[in-house]
Amino acid sequence: MSLEEAARQLKMAGHDAQVAFDCVGLGDLERAQEHAVTLRAAADAAEVALSRALQDMTPEQAQAEGERAIRLMEDA
Repeated sequence: MSLEEAARQLKMAGHDAQVAFDCVGLGDLERAQEHAVTLRAAADAAEVALSRALQDMTPEQAQAEGERAIRLMEDA
């Protein structure tokens, strides 16, 4: 997995966290739990991608790849 994938997964986890939070406020606990599960899966996937990047990339490569990943996310 790439840093682009890590960024995408982190963005998804953030979205799912917000939806779960909103569902709790609405009393929709079943839907809140579903989003809590999907946010955990997205966060786990991001952690795997970041762990791999730590092993495979120099700090300079990580900076360049990270900037590119964020730019692509913003353009999408």
